[in-house]
Amino acid sequence: MSTPAQYAVGTQLDELGHTTLFDILDSACARYADRPAFSCGTDTLTFNQLRGRADAFARYLRQHAQLDPGDRIAIQLPNLLQYTIAIFGALRAGLVIVNTNPQYTAYETRHQFSDSGAKAVVVLDKLVPLVRKIQGSTDIETLIVTSMDDFANPQYDSSEADEMRFMQALRLGDELPAVETGRGVDDIALLQYTGGTTGVSKGAMLTHRNILCNVLQAVSILKEGDVDYGNEVRISPLPLYHIFAFTANCIASVFTGFHSVLITNPRDLDGLINDLKRLPFTLLTGINSLFVSLMNHPEFDNIDFSRLKWVNSGGAPLNTEIAKRWEARTGSVIREGYGLTETSPVVVASTSKTPYKEGFIGLPVIDTFLKTVDDDGVETPRGEPGELLIRGPQVMQGYWHRPDETAATFTEDGWLKTGDVGLIDNQGFLKLVDRKKDMILVSGFNVYPNEIEDAVMCHPGIRECVAVGVLDERTGEAIRIYVSLNDAGLTSEAIIAHCREHLTGYKIPKHVEIRDDLPKSTVGKLLRRVLRDEARGEAKA
Repeated sequence: MSTPAQYAVGTQLDELGHTTLFDILDSACARYADRPAFSCGTDTLTFNQLRGRADAFARYLRQHAQLDPGDRIAIQLPNLLQYTIAIFGALRAGLVIVNTNPQYTAYETRHQFSDSGAKAVVVLDKLVPLVRKIQGSTDIETLIVTSMDDFANPQYDSSEADEMRFMQALRLGDELPAVETGRGVDDIALLQYTGGTTGVSKGAMLTHRNILCNVLQAVSILKEGDVDYGNEVRISPLPLYHIFAFTANCIASVFTGFHSVLITNPRDLDGLINDLKRLPFTLLTGINSLFVSLMNHPEFDNIDFSRLKWVNSGGAPLNTEIAKRWEARTGSVIREGYGLTETSPVVVASTSKTPYKEGFIGLPVIDTFLKTVDDDGVETPRGEPGELLIRGPQVMQGYWHRPDETAATFTEDGWLKTGDVGLIDNQGFLKLVDRKKDMILVSGFNVYPNEIEDAVMCHPGIRECVAVGVLDERTGEAIRIYVSLNDAGLTSEAIIAHCREHLTGYKIPKHVEIRDDLPKSTVGKLLRRVLRDEARGEAKA
């Protein structure tokens, strides 16, 4: 594996003198001081205010909660200002952050807390009963509790000895002496857990260097987008506990001095639309399903998009037809990215100066190397699909306490195996064909669901689509699609007829199921796995 010194962003990092992610906030305060850093609803934190409160929280964590550098702290919050304070406070204290989805079940929460060995958790008051339910099987000693409206109506009193109100923690920290971070660039900053789509959820060990380098890689893209550091307003509906939003909308936004507007509940489309109508936003981060939902809202065309400079999509594949519809209605191009939890996450992206190539995501970010290999690990020629492998300074150190799975995820010479089927053309552009496990085998032909879904979505009457493989006596597997509709009068027969116009014979769906809604994750990703498992369960019954 290449050493960090071989990467250009490693040299840039040395020049900046940053050794931890907290250094980004320190530098931002010197440049942007009293400009807004984050806002949520009617509350705003300037860069200086964020640093002051984060520093107070760090003092509390180290001297009152008795946490040491390297200890793990879980943060189980939606997009709130408290999240940003907790993140930078934990970083200042030298702790390892365990981002935890606040919508997790007790089972999911227990796994993440116990696997990471977290000693403390920052959690919403309404989730305290869930944490109490599983606390005995974890190392959690301290609950730091906040509420949705803690800024407007701060609470300071706790009823339990091992509970501390978030605002009281800040008050206590203000009275304590300063602390040293005690961490270096190659120490772990995050245990970012995978989604668990390919087995048990695993903690990707991301160091300060991994994320710092990925921030530099990400902002190198922005330099080509005519953005104005310190003067942009970014709408941030994706949850910050997700690695894409964490790096792009939290850490990188602080680096660039952007004002990030946190959307606590993006499923509240009326509220999100109102925010978009009242704020002079210039940047927007979303996901395919969010763009679909926005465009189907009756007030969408009343939003002023005239200031919008940059729209990026991450976390799930962007449907080509949806991107075309968005550009036609807003005049702005959605720039798609590709990455993994294991890569901090940004790997491939496009800019305003990247030539458009339909079906392709873009080019690797600086210092990132890609190749595709066949099932025997032999590199495939350009233009032919194979499993995508990655090298770069943003690639994780491995999985927490899982040496066997770490070894299985890397090649002997240090390439990360993604499990994704990709195609790299002669210019280096990446096209993501599909997940290996999602491939459908029809009469000996490989069929990739994304291709089916893109074709189906060309029909204006279809809102969303998921394609899966189901057992078939004649062909081995057949294609089933699940769709939600814009046009309630659209029939399964009409959808099949549409598919016949766009797909070769073996790729045409055999089954069509129309539903009011399709299952999604908490970040809005369509859950193909849920529908695939459902279909296979029906076949076995």
